[in-house]
Amino acid sequence: MLNFNQALDDLAARIGKAIENSPAKDIEKNVKALLQSGLMRLDLVTRAEFDTQAQVLLRTREKIERLEARLAELEGRAPPTANLHAQPAPPMGPAE
Repeated sequence: MLNFNQALDDLAARIGKAIENSPAKDIEKNVKALLQSGLMRLDLVTRAEFDTQAQVLLRTREKIERLEARLAELEGRAPPTANLHAQPAPPMGPAE
């Protein structure tokens, strides 16, 4: 059994060396470079950046919900406003 495993390891090593020395390795490098170049032109973010922004958005939504609830509470307590279309009172001048 040991010889069989050793033979497989030897075969894998020879295949690896053959691929490294073949045009297939150059094609792989070129394709990889092409893909990297194409991906760099896209407006992408890393997963870590995405997760960070998702957390910021979640906190912002929660804060907006709290502020909306607080505003509704304050509006519920506010005295009714007078006629909103009424003319404002004229400004008062200096006392004479």
